[in-house]
Amino acid sequence: MIDLVLGDDHAIFVDALVTTLPRHGFAIVGTADHVTGVVACVREHRPDVCLLDRYFADGDGLDVIGEILNASGRTRVLVLTADGGVSGMREALGKGASGYVNKMCGLSVLAGAIRGVVDGEVVVELAASRAPRLAGSTDARRLASHLTARERQCLSLLVEGAHTTAIAKRLGVAPTTVRTHVQSVLTKLGVHSRLEAASFAMRHGILDEEHPALVR
Repeated sequence: MIDLVLGDDHAIFVDALVTTLPRHGFAIVGTADHVTGVVACVREHRPDVCLLDRYFADGDGLDVIGEILNASGRTRVLVLTADGGVSGMREALGKGASGYVNKMCGLSVLAGAIRGVVDGEVVVELAASRAPRLAGSTDARRLASHLTARERQCLSLLVEGAHTTAIAKRLGVAPTTVRTHVQSVLTKLGVHSRLEAASFAMRHGILDEEHPALVR
């Protein structure tokens, strides 16, 4: 079971998560409805993941990401918010969050995001209408910096024109795993198709230089 602390001041939403998440293999070990309470709850329970809302009555959840990480070195922060803006996502990741998920993405996406951050991935799931649409190469490289090493490998193979089966064979993984990685690439780059992802990568040269994430 993956242990979770829920930091959110919307009681009905929290109650829904407390009811449904255990059915998907997650254990809710604590909840808090204000930012200082979230930090204390994480310090007490040291969960695998802290699901953190953006806005509370007593402040911005992003402001305590550092405190949460200091309170428990083993805990990953996954921001779960109705704010699907790109600027909030960038700020959250910049402060050390492992993921940023819009509440409108649904339970299956949330469950996958939780497992992803536990596995060490950076997970971004924005609502489709708020996905990043940035033209500059600097912004494009910033978005690409959130890709994992495996996601960059998938993107490189998409640029070569490889399909799911070919990518799976090259990487030695199952086709379902490839589809998961590719969907994550599309989400993080803010594009809607494999062709668009390949075009985005070539247009902005985001695969021209070896990325630090590829060095193991």
